[in-house]
Amino acid sequence: MNTIPPVFLSHGSPMLLLEPGATGAAWRRLAADLPRPRAILAVSAHWTTRVAAVSAAPRPATIHDFYGFPDSLYDLDYAAPGSTELAAQVAGLVPGIKVDALRGLDHGAWAPLSLMYPAADIPVIQLAVMPEADAAAHHELGRRLAPLAREGVLLLASGSLTHNLYEMIPDAPDDRALPHVAAFSDWFADMLGKGDAAALLDWEASAPYGRRAHPTPEHLLPLFVALGAAGDGARASAVHRGYQLGALAMDAYRFDPAA
Repeated sequence: MNTIPPVFLSHGSPMLLLEPGATGAAWRRLAADLPRPRAILAVSAHWTTRVAAVSAAPRPATIHDFYGFPDSLYDLDYAAPGSTELAAQVAGLVPGIKVDALRGLDHGAWAPLSLMYPAADIPVIQLAVMPEADAAAHHELGRRLAPLAREGVLLLASGSLTHNLYEMIPDAPDDRALPHVAAFSDWFADMLGKGDAAALLDWEASAPYGRRAHPTPEHLLPLFVALGAAGDGARASAVHRGYQLGALAMDAYRFDPAA
């Protein structure tokens, strides 16, 4: 079975489902380039817990966890099956993890998957992030999940490379970003390209404008799960780089394991 590299996507606004633009096109290309997964483990910034948790609903509901958008977005349903088998595998790799048999798919998972795998015929479950834990803890969580990639499981980490909603500019063109947003995005691109895991894990102190880019860390934490799952020496390559609303870096990366 083909090894599937973990990926990180900045999922942006739910409006991407109605206006996919360059970001949506990049997601579709990525899905076409990857081996077809037997199952997907989505690490979503929109499920936060104090301890590690994985979902195990046989038929996960589509959670519309956003407000003030067009009615057509609330009519969307991503009816992918769940996988109790994959949830059990995750539980075997992460001692003490909580298994939630009721949790559905929030838009951090189903929004990108709707564009990547629109047939909704691949089993999907979710992994929570823990905002009270640091990047190193999420990197270690990813390392524990590394065997799944060799068994045909796509680890889809979904968050945002920057996420300060207070600074969004409604009429900003997609090729423009606030200077500190571009600086933070460029720093991550540089460190990922160099494979400097130590600097990345110390992002709050090392990255320019770290806390301004992320007043709270939950949208960046999925990236570290993907980085850890790829293993030491993994090669990060940008699938897409761009901006939305001035304040959201829409960068996406795939993490190919070392040869």
